Amino acid sequence: MNLAVTRLDEKELVVGASDVEIFHYVYRPSMPPFEGPKPYLHPVRTLAGDVVTVYRPHDHRWHKGIQMTASEVSGQNFWGGVTYVRDEGYVVLPNVGTMRHESFTFTDQGPEQIRFEERLSWHTQAEEHRADETREFTVRDADDEAWTLEFATELTNVHAEPLVLGSPTTQGREMAGYTGLFWRGPRSFTDGEILAADGLSGPEVMGRPARWLAYVGQHDEVDRSSTLLFLDHPDNKTTHWFVRNTPFAAVNPSFAFFDTVELAPGDALRLRYRVVIADGAWDRERLESYVEEKPW
Repeated sequence: MNLAVTRLDEKELVVGASDVEIFHYVYRPSMPPFEGPKPYLHPVRTLAGDVVTVYRPHDHRWHKGIQMTASEVSGQNFWGGVTYVRDEGYVVLPNVGTMRHESFTFTDQGPEQIRFEERLSWHTQAEEHRADETREFTVRDADDEAWTLEFATELTNVHAEPLVLGSPTTQGREMAGYTGLFWRGPRSFTDGEILAADGLSGPEVMGRPARWLAYVGQHDEVDRSSTLLFLDHPDNKTTHWFVRNTPFAAVNPSFAFFDTVELAPGDALRLRYRVVIADGAWDRERLESYVEEKPW
């Protein structure tokens, strides 16, 4: 299938595979400050046209498709919504930051591959510039049943003091280590199947390391299923999976689940992931075959 940038305006970038718009990347979003304004991918579609993301669900309005974010950055919340405070629980604080798009640079625009780089800046609610980020998106391998998104990020501390990146778990809440690249699935994906490397499956994968994790869900209205396969890069040394299939579908390869990551001024955190968006319900054999055939 031929890949192409089908639209690029002042707010969003759209990529298509033949006649299907496989994702919209909203890089200048319009949303309340409490929701942590930042770029997001939604809708994300399979090659059959089925949507595998959700936008602004009522239970967590700051969840939007696929986002790169951070729940705890030296007391600042770039995730959106309420903040977990040790010995207090979740509270509303004036600490919800924003991630601002600065520029795009394209190196491939199809038909076999789309590749572009984005530069962003991270600002606190008090308008303090804390970090700069460079993201690289590569869209490729669009065949009859799946397409692939590779996502790389480099987050650099531009603050005069160290930045300590963590999660609700590093602040005291058990098994809530979410931070980083986050996918929220459709309502119909609730109670979907979770499979991971080394024979892991189901809710037991929460908080565990694994080379890959897959989520299989069913769609409403059409008699079809879809699979999302997330691959962790070997250089991502601290990844533990935050994953749920109830009360909603979510996957997050957390870079600070149990332990904080500290960036000195000028230091950078580099992360890389691959997401395969596939038609149909892939079983363990099919997933392991893909990983073996297309390793990092």
